[in-house]
Amino acid sequence: MTLKSFEDIDWHQWQPGLEATLLFVIKEGRILLIHKKRGLGAGKITGPGGKRDPGETLAECAARELTEELGVVAHHAMTCGELLFQFVDGLALQVTVFRTDDCEGEPTESEEAAPLWFPLDEIPYARMWADDYLWMPLVLAHQPFVGRFLFDDDAMLGYRLETSEKGGSG
Repeated sequence: MTLKSFEDIDWHQWQPGLEATLLFVIKEGRILLIHKKRGLGAGKITGPGGKRDPGETLAECAARELTEELGVVAHHAMTCGELLFQFVDGLALQVTVFRTDDCEGEPTESEEAAPLWFPLDEIPYARMWADDYLWMPLVLAHQPFVGRFLFDDDAMLGYRLETSEKGGSG
């Protein structure tokens, strides 16, 4: 199937090939982001996260990835929303987004990521994925959401972002 536009995707039949998570630590008016060193999004600033392992819940995945990437242990992570990404190369990725303000440990650099703290009003959207500026304010506002996106490599070709009264599950 050749995707030329967002409208070419039947989102009711869409299935992810990969499931992943993002977990944002938000404390004292700042957000913990990473400079991603390898893998999908290498070179960008993003949130800690990664692919779900077999038998792992989404919440367990989010906590594990945060610890693996930055050495921080999260407590009481809350689900914020879902991001559904279709790439024209065929990658279909579902990302569940979490946030917490309760964690322990000092973020330290790993082979995958370098930790970066930013004031909430200075999030560097120009150095992030093209969709982040659309849904990140919803994470900060505790507003549940579902976003659907079509990407060609780094270029966002189309999207739909919906908010809801209740969050997803982890």
